[in-house]
Amino acid sequence: MSKFKNSKKAEFLEKIPDTDIENSEIEKKCKFNFSYFDPSQLAGQPFSDWSATAHGDHTLLLELMEKIKHYTKEPLIYWAQQRAGAGSLKVFECYKKFPRNSDFIHPKHIPHDVHWARFRLGNSIRLIGFVLPPEERGNKDFIQLKNGYIYDSNTFYVVFLDKNHKFYKTEQD
Repeated sequence: MSKFKNSKKAEFLEKIPDTDIENSEIEKKCKFNFSYFDPSQLAGQPFSDWSATAHGDHTLLLELMEKIKHYTKEPLIYWAQQRAGAGSLKVFECYKKFPRNSDFIHPKHIPHDVHWARFRLGNSIRLIGFVLPPEERGNKDFIQLKNGYIYDSNTFYVVFLDKNHKFYKTEQD
């Protein structure tokens, strides 16, 4: 044992990652996909509206990004069991069908057999989208389709920004 310490060596070793894919639990974390985002409907908003809308000491868009960062720490099933707000609504709710009483319309580019869902961001603010139907995936988070592609059922596909609770109008707040 030497009485000399190499501080540069210790500093270098401290910076080396100690996690790998296999022990990171990356497969359990939910993902968000914005490729189906539709800002064209009057009931919804584009990102630019949320970047210009103050919400406390920050914008709605900043709040959305912070919430997404937080939500991606757990799987969707976890958020379906968590409650938030005065009415104790679930943070994540899967409606399955597109609601009848909505100011939005089902966009033509969204598959008809998805399960519509929402994340509650606060008061009347919602992130609207869909997930892949669980009966098609069994209990697996990943499933291979006939065309050879594999999809992840732990992904929330964002379709609308809904700051005025216009997607599912009969929901209790």
